Amino acid sequence: MPAFLPAADFARTRMRRNRRHDWMRRMVSEVGLSTNDLVWTMFVVEGAGVRTPVSSMPGVDRLSIDLLVDAARRAEDVGIPALALFPVIDPALKTPDGREALNPDNLICRAVRAVKAACPDLGVICDVALDPFNSDGHDGLVIDGYVANDETVEILARMAVVQAEAGCDVIAPSDMMDGRIAALRDALDQAGLRDVGLLSYAAKYASAFYGPFRDAIGSKGALKGDKKTYQMDPANSDEALREVALDLAEGADMVMVKPGLPYLDILRRVKESFGVPTLAYQVSGEYAMMRAAADHGWLDWERSLLESLLAFKRAGADAILTYAAFEVAGLLAAK
Repeated sequence: MPAFLPAADFARTRMRRNRRHDWMRRMVSEVGLSTNDLVWTMFVVEGAGVRTPVSSMPGVDRLSIDLLVDAARRAEDVGIPALALFPVIDPALKTPDGREALNPDNLICRAVRAVKAACPDLGVICDVALDPFNSDGHDGLVIDGYVANDETVEILARMAVVQAEAGCDVIAPSDMMDGRIAALRDALDQAGLRDVGLLSYAAKYASAFYGPFRDAIGSKGALKGDKKTYQMDPANSDEALREVALDLAEGADMVMVKPGLPYLDILRRVKESFGVPTLAYQVSGEYAMMRAAADHGWLDWERSLLESLLAFKRAGADAILTYAAFEVAGLLAAK
């Protein structure tokens, strides 16, 4: 923390002097937001020429692979460094064991190959969890009514290799199973994929802010029970540091705090404690509530959006996953 000067006489010290002019405000700004900080989170569906809106996330669409590739080119043109892709799997392919996740020709693998073929220098981040693929809506295998840890990790390791072989640059396990980072790192290394990165959703909370995402990928109706036995208790802060420490020891290259705005304190603690690349996820509920308020005229959408992302940067985020990344890039370019 900075060593603050002692209180000075009001007539001598006026904080507003440094706010008088635009150039001065820009010069003394403590943090900045640029397109380099953005990861565009996107949903991909089967078909061609398909664009279906997510009703609970105004302005967000599910895109077929051809339209996703078009969007990837636009992202690259404006300087967005990476996309985070999430598949919307046909319910007919969802099974209790999530076996479609291991299909090297599944939707997400085809999407990754298409994006990397069109934009080889654009980063692609893939989620590793079973909730898009299994019929229970959980992030892992459900055995006797409980999400089994070790059996899930075994499948996730195979899933990571399948996605990396398709061209994914960074594997991002969001499942919150114990020990999965070490297992994924070993599996990737043994497959000769040592340069593929691991972004751990290390501090992922059992939050109420994920609802629109589950609508978007079609897992909400399938979910039986809740995810409190593997996602973190929103009341806990010290536990997040333990989770991050364990994942870094197991080989994580980057870590994630999720959700974002309700957990800025966690983000700050993680960044200050470990000093590693730390990302934040502006999750679907955060996006949806701001968008809905703006659509009702209760918030200025552009200003509140940029302010929320600055909050992430101020708290210590190195990058931010957001559904509004492309729009933000346009706003930053226009400033």
